[in-house]
Amino acid sequence: MITTQPLGLVPEPVCPPAALPDLVPAMLALDLGTTTGWAMRLPDGTIVSGTMAFRPGRYEGGGMRYLRFRSWLEEMHRQAPTLSAVYFEEVRRHVGTDAAHIYGGFLAHLAAWCEQKRLPYQGVPVGVIKRHVAGKGNADKQAMIAAITSKGYRVADDNEADAIAILLWAIDTVGGAR
Repeated sequence: MITTQPLGLVPEPVCPPAALPDLVPAMLALDLGTTTGWAMRLPDGTIVSGTMAFRPGRYEGGGMRYLRFRSWLEEMHRQAPTLSAVYFEEVRRHVGTDAAHIYGGFLAHLAAWCEQKRLPYQGVPVGVIKRHVAGKGNADKQAMIAAITSKGYRVADDNEADAIAILLWAIDTVGGAR
């Protein structure tokens, strides 16, 4: 079952995790940025995904986006307390300086949050993600959306498609099957 959930909220499991027959590790995948794409595999194997915007408000300081990001991570963890690992798109080159600074800020907060929660976290190179789902390490945004859509997912944009792609890579390479 594929479910897309708006605004970064994860639905409650149908039954308590202890009663689920074939539990799998819950995993979170992130495409970090001002509009962060996210995808999560819940313990029952259900995948939920969406996007979350962290644009600063008109009268906010630049650090508010990071405070909201950490608060959002806390809420995601509350929604899926059995979270076992976090995977994110590891970007090595940015087109603009602002994008690089924003990505670095999100990455720093994510790494600190994962360390605090004692959650393993791993960056996955962009080319590896693209090759895994689209067959080409330099696939463009539309090719990524098409590749994820062809797998049965409905996505809002390339950020959500990238997050699902990261999650699928993690499941196939390190997360294992049931």
